Amino acid sequence: MVQISAPSARVELARAKVNLALHVTGQRSDGYHLLESLVAFPQIGDRIAVEAASAFELVLEGPFARNLDGPSSDNLIRKAVEAFSEAAGLSVPDIRITLSKRLPVASGIGGGSSDAATTLRLLEDYTGHYFSENELHRIALSLGADVPVCLYPETQIMRGIGDELSAGPLLPRCGIVLINPRVVVSTPEIFRAMTKRDNPGLPKTPERFADLEGLTGYLQSCRNDMQPVAAELQPDIVDVISALDGDDRVQFARMSGSGATCFGLCEPKDTMDIERDIRARHPDWWIASGPLT
Repeated sequence: MVQISAPSARVELARAKVNLALHVTGQRSDGYHLLESLVAFPQIGDRIAVEAASAFELVLEGPFARNLDGPSSDNLIRKAVEAFSEAAGLSVPDIRITLSKRLPVASGIGGGSSDAATTLRLLEDYTGHYFSENELHRIALSLGADVPVCLYPETQIMRGIGDELSAGPLLPRCGIVLINPRVVVSTPEIFRAMTKRDNPGLPKTPERFADLEGLTGYLQSCRNDMQPVAAELQPDIVDVISALDGDDRVQFARMSGSGATCFGLCEPKDTMDIERDIRARHPDWWIASGPLT
């Protein structure tokens, strides 16, 4: 095995993946569901740091670290390191990876997938071993269907089981407020409860949205096909959407992914005030805000 030198530490934000629209369009014979989704990556996420150490070590900290239960061998970051090392022909590097877990776990905003994808990018920089785009995509897909889209945190359109990616439209300057009522919704349970899976795909997207009104107008013509079922299974989602819709500064609200995190779009100047005001009324909710672009 080739050994690597010990370069300087690397730190990166593992951005949340927000499904601005999510259409379930079918189901394969192997059980995987087909989808079309417009995804974006706000400046909100976990923090991952990679630095030299005497042996490989994964350190978990932050407000949601305690929710990463189960054996450490199941952690997607550890799996990403092992998959990267095997594909690169390297020993598992002597590094310390510190994950500051700021995003809720299993909350519909791709936290674990983004952590894994960010780890792969950091390892490329740290080791100096860079894969082709196709090979990096293959490694990412081996870790989960949502990992490839998180490799490049830019607006994208996902198709297939999430593995078919294309560039999304340019977004306007926009703020986003993310809210999770600190409840977990089971994605398999949602799919089992869905009565219709062959829904129409996304409407055609423009190359760019000139302003927030154009973006919200397009999103009004789209759906999250998982939201109605998720809201039945977990009524707190309805309360979150109502809180966002009830604020005149929020121009559009919807659930992301399989929930229970919901988002509200607004003018950038309003994000912190909306977060503060909703937090005052619902101190038990997780709330974060920032730029969408």
